[in-house]
Amino acid sequence: MPKYQEVIEEAGRTKVMLGNAAIARGFLEAGLQYAASYPGTPSTEITEALEYASSKLGWPYVEWSVNEKVALESAAGAALVGLRAFSGMKHVGLNVAADPFFSIAYLGIEGALVVVSADDPWMWSSQNEQDNRIYGVHAYVPVIEPRGAQEAKEAAKLSLDWSARFKRPILLRITTRIAHTRVPISLGSLRKHENVPFFQKNPKRYTLVPEFAREHRIRLLEDWEKIRKEFSDFPLNTIEMSGSVAVVASGIGYRYAKEAIKELEADVTVFGVSTPVPMPSKFLEKLTEYDEIIVIEEGEPVVEGQIRSHLQARDSNARVYGKMDGSLRVYGELDLSEVRELIGRVLNIKVEKRRTEIIQLNIPPRPPVLCAGCPYRSYFYALKRVINRNRVNPIYSGDIGCYSLGISPPFEVQDIILDMGASISAGGGIAKAFEGDPKTVVVSIIGDSTFFHSGVESLINVVYNQIPLLVIILDNFTTAMTGHQPHPGIGGFVGKRERKRIDIEGVIRGIGVEEVEVVDAFDIRNSEEGTEKALKYVLEHRKPAVVVARGACALVALAEARRSGVDVPKYVVDESKCTACGICYTAFNCPAILKKEDGKAWIDPSLCIGCGQCEQVCPFGAFVPTFKNERWDQLLRTAKPR
Repeated sequence: MPKYQEVIEEAGRTKVMLGNAAIARGFLEAGLQYAASYPGTPSTEITEALEYASSKLGWPYVEWSVNEKVALESAAGAALVGLRAFSGMKHVGLNVAADPFFSIAYLGIEGALVVVSADDPWMWSSQNEQDNRIYGVHAYVPVIEPRGAQEAKEAAKLSLDWSARFKRPILLRITTRIAHTRVPISLGSLRKHENVPFFQKNPKRYTLVPEFAREHRIRLLEDWEKIRKEFSDFPLNTIEMSGSVAVVASGIGYRYAKEAIKELEADVTVFGVSTPVPMPSKFLEKLTEYDEIIVIEEGEPVVEGQIRSHLQARDSNARVYGKMDGSLRVYGELDLSEVRELIGRVLNIKVEKRRTEIIQLNIPPRPPVLCAGCPYRSYFYALKRVINRNRVNPIYSGDIGCYSLGISPPFEVQDIILDMGASISAGGGIAKAFEGDPKTVVVSIIGDSTFFHSGVESLINVVYNQIPLLVIILDNFTTAMTGHQPHPGIGGFVGKRERKRIDIEGVIRGIGVEEVEVVDAFDIRNSEEGTEKALKYVLEHRKPAVVVARGACALVALAEARRSGVDVPKYVVDESKCTACGICYTAFNCPAILKKEDGKAWIDPSLCIGCGQCEQVCPFGAFVPTFKNERWDQLLRTAKPR
């Protein structure tokens, strides 16, 4: 069965679905018409599922935008002319989209607009763990936070309907555990919405020049109080059980609270909150009846802060337990044991600490590494050789992508990683600071998708200010780390709709870069020659230069080979030529090449993909292919996801 077939299954069935796929299904049940997103874990599968649905149903319109700001602006545009729209991103993506997020909150919309923020507590795949419910507080955008995957489907559906009702955007906040859980989901009916776009010129309504923005601000605040009252009747908010102590649980925190309460057999009143911002007025008033209140939420004390503020305004002496008094951690994911201990302590219930038996096993380390056959490995190897040969002091300004794995030995080509696109802009700042040092060279390393996301403006800044910076763009024809989504440098089709390919070299030269080298990342000698030429240009002319290192993602090439029936060769070691020098498994560090007891190399045939990089690296010619296949060599240099 196709990966996302369940999102278009008929109503009345129950299917085991990924949380993100359930959200996509909820949008389809609410008549979504327009989707624009940028991939980022843990949000990506929502739009992937919608993309699949669109290819089968013919609706909704789905696009992978160049970045989150553009995605939200595109969706906002559709919502301003009456369509039901969605924009999805990971939590840090909302930082990129913050400008239109705040502005569309002022303008409001004519159709419906839902922004999904997939937050990542404990940073499983992110550089921070910001809680984007705070964006809702700051921008006066209502926040809906589901308590599980089934509720996430319903929340997606309701968020579109309530956005249309309020004529305001809504932020749907999920976390990693909801996004990536798999549970049975009950399916409702798909609803193709027939909203027809309309637009009537009205600058007072649709522009944010200061005169009109002031009026929008006043209306926004008036609507905020109306929304707070209406959220009291939001169907996913619940008050359950009965006790003298109130437990307020928001989002996934509800699951932790309910499990702990069940284990402790505690008599409490549970306030299940699915609309944390603004907190429903009915809930806030009801909580003034309690002397002790426990607040369980993942992330910052967003709900707790509103409760404390309301109690203070009512001169209440109620004791509130949560993150603000240190009862729960403000970092990381919630933990059942700490939730159980907190509830037990407040209710004077003895909680037996569970002892975890620690089994002593000598488990070999498994650090994250670049895949066998990854073109980044051969290029990093070539880059390090060029740097060493020219005896310069490199500072590597890194970025967000698979190449972030270059931080580890033996390559160590990521000295700084800040945020998407910062490799060039931060690198430019470092290079300017070291401009008087002729032996220090700053090397910015960025991927193709990240370059289109936020590297273009950074490169313009470097060129405009004539900063001596060596920029490496690793072009593997995909957004690899998040699952091979397309980007403007690929082109191709979505269903029958053609996407135009944007030429990276054309963009670079159009910006004004005078020295541009395009190299084959799988050809180490070619990579060295092009990189050395660019490096010497930077050192001699004190201007920026760019190297585009091109080679397909090995996983995409393998998938295309399977589809096309192309045989993939393997490499073996000629032991008569192997001297046990170790270059292949230390300096090159291919995961398919292992060290035998005698120090000689051995290739694991289950990992080898026949890329031929080892053959180029070995100075003794000890690596030989089982056969040659020109079609496979071509796929390694051209394969794109489809």
